Amino acid sequence: MSADRVRLCALSDIAPDSSMRIDAGGLRVALVRIGDDLFAIGDKCSHADFSLAEGELDIEGRTLECWKHGSTFSIDSGEPECLPAMKPVPTFDVVVDDGDVYVTPAEEAS
Repeated sequence: MSADRVRLCALSDIAPDSSMRIDAGGLRVALVRIGDDLFAIGDKCSHADFSLAEGELDIEGRTLECWKHGSTFSIDSGEPECLPAMKPVPTFDVVVDDGDVYVTPAEEAS
């Protein structure tokens, strides 16, 4: 496992079908759990500085909506799916190890 990974929380800290904001290791992450699957994207809307984790999670569409202006972001790719946001947010590889959730920042997300 990479030494660059950052511990976010215990797996038991995030309920299925929910999202939560976590600040760890200099990262601001929206951690999403759909069933047993975990996703992590940057938790700052690319349009304005608002938390994506505080917005609505669309489980079927696999998006998080910025609660302030309504932009939705893919939890798979970080790409915005509607205006006013036009730039993607970073995504992170997620690993569960011994009951803890870790992310590995992408090179360009540093």
